[in-house]
Amino acid sequence: MMSDTTKFAGPQPEAGTAACLFDDWFDPIESGLRARVREFIEALIRGELDAALARPRYGRRAPAAGGAAGHRHGSRRRLLTGTFGTTEIVVPRARLEKGDGRTTEWRSQALRAYQRRTRAADALIAGAYLAGTNTRRVRRALAALFGGAVGKDVVSRVWRKVKGDWEAWGARSLAAEPIVRLILDGTVVRVRLDRQATSISLLVVIGIRADGQKVLLAVKSMGGETTEAWRAVLDDLVARGLRRPEFLIVDGAPGLERALAAVWDGVPVQRCTVHKHRNLLAHAPQRLHEEISADDTDMIYAATPEEVAERRKAFIRKWRLRHHAVADSLEEAGDRLFTFTRLPPSQWKSARTTNAIERLHEEFKRRIKTQTVLPSAETAAMLFWALLASGQITMRKVDGRQTLAMAPSDQPIDLAA
Repeated sequence: MMSDTTKFAGPQPEAGTAACLFDDWFDPIESGLRARVREFIEALIRGELDAALARPRYGRRAPAAGGAAGHRHGSRRRLLTGTFGTTEIVVPRARLEKGDGRTTEWRSQALRAYQRRTRAADALIAGAYLAGTNTRRVRRALAALFGGAVGKDVVSRVWRKVKGDWEAWGARSLAAEPIVRLILDGTVVRVRLDRQATSISLLVVIGIRADGQKVLLAVKSMGGETTEAWRAVLDDLVARGLRRPEFLIVDGAPGLERALAAVWDGVPVQRCTVHKHRNLLAHAPQRLHEEISADDTDMIYAATPEEVAERRKAFIRKWRLRHHAVADSLEEAGDRLFTFTRLPPSQWKSARTTNAIERLHEEFKRRIKTQTVLPSAETAAMLFWALLASGQITMRKVDGRQTLAMAPSDQPIDLAA
């Protein structure tokens, strides 16, 4: 029995010599540009040295010329990696005379001492890391640009450079910030402590300025959301000059509410209605979830304070008979679940929930899911801040910002059942 087979007649690549997908993507523009990079960088540094000595190479210094007295003495070769790739450059050397007769080595301002990468290259590496690429994958992601010159150790060193800016941000004064409202919440992340994966809490505080712009005020790595942990965060904000806010939005964690009462007693507090909705569903069987959600939505999203109060009473009467645990859960929140009704209706949407922080938490966890466990607790907090500071994540102004100047009503509506 015979069978016909079809074979490709062209030349077959030998094992181990097959080209990668992008290897033959030759670009004459990129090739020509990179060939000129070395000449441009060397000319830039030579021009800087000529200006420092007030004379070109092999030239004489004019008597009236400025600049420092000194002399050239050879050159050295350096490898420099930038967005143009990696190239070897020749850096001129010189000795400058000091007033006491001694000399000192000339240092280029354009090319820093021991610099191996340009700032633009470091920014690109850090940006790739913040976009959700872990340290080991950055090398593969940027291999075509840098020619494989970037490994995980380089990414880690670049990331450590962010620490100075992070520390300055954490110590900055808040006295000039026109904050009128705070949103506070925590999220749990896994980090490596003593070579073991451990869950810690990141406590996050967002401020809302008088013009409605949201701004990150603090992010602290703590063991949990205890009263002591939150009190440490709030005390730090006060010590840095944060003024007393006019309105607070929280998730209902007992430790946070006790800390707020100790620091800013008397400030209106709104408990997140989304968190309470989840609590209501947790107290009921699955078959009742749809009905509870519908009743809760009708109550929370009523058009006027009076309608909110009326539907709240109806909700408690109904579910006290149907499933009393649901009614008890709603009553546990008390008036703080409806503090938003003391604000102008245009602000209700932004004041009912902690969604502004919840969205940040979701985006943060989406970015770190490739890493599973972060290297340290400080790295987790720095990464959260850097996503906002670098513009990877932006926060828009709150709804109802035109009426933020109006203080909450001093007389809450009667919400008693």
